[in-house]
Amino acid sequence: MKFSCPFFAFLFFILTTTSICRADVPEPQVIRKQLLVALEKRSLTDSLYKALTNEPNKTPLLTCYLGVVQALKAKHAWNPYFKVKYLNDAEKTLKTAVAGQPDNIEIRFMRFSIEHNVPGFLGYTKHLVADREEMIKQLNRKHYTTADESVVRTIIKFLIDSKRCTPHETETLHKQLAALK
Repeated sequence: MKFSCPFFAFLFFILTTTSICRADVPEPQVIRKQLLVALEKRSLTDSLYKALTNEPNKTPLLTCYLGVVQALKAKHAWNPYFKVKYLNDAEKTLKTAVAGQPDNIEIRFMRFSIEHNVPGFLGYTKHLVADREEMIKQLNRKHYTTADESVVRTIIKFLIDSKRCTPHETETLHKQLAALK
């Protein structure tokens, strides 16, 4: 098969365009750090929102990060209509992420942490028990999926601090945390 110069130019264009689009979406380790900053920095929230929204091939984890960013947009919005709109979007997006990878401890943690922090009267706390139970199950199995040791430590500390665990679960979590150190 003979290829012409325009074919290689076209192939090069497609490959570089694809990598340029992917360059807008950082790796999970970078996104995790950016999310912490985005809690207080609206401009970073907006740029993450744009990058994640425009990503055409979202993995369940990237979908989850988009849901977290939508919740952060709700936090930063001053208009009550947009607060509720972004929370609704976040809830739907996180549901999609969980459906795409139900045993991913990081996805479950992200949804749990958002639902834990949203005021209960808003009705966005439907998955707290199921997410807590799934995270405990995955921690007991030492099945952390994409989460590295620092993320696992954060998850365990958050679960303990949330006071949403049973006394037995809390005791087990303390033991697991001690074993990680």
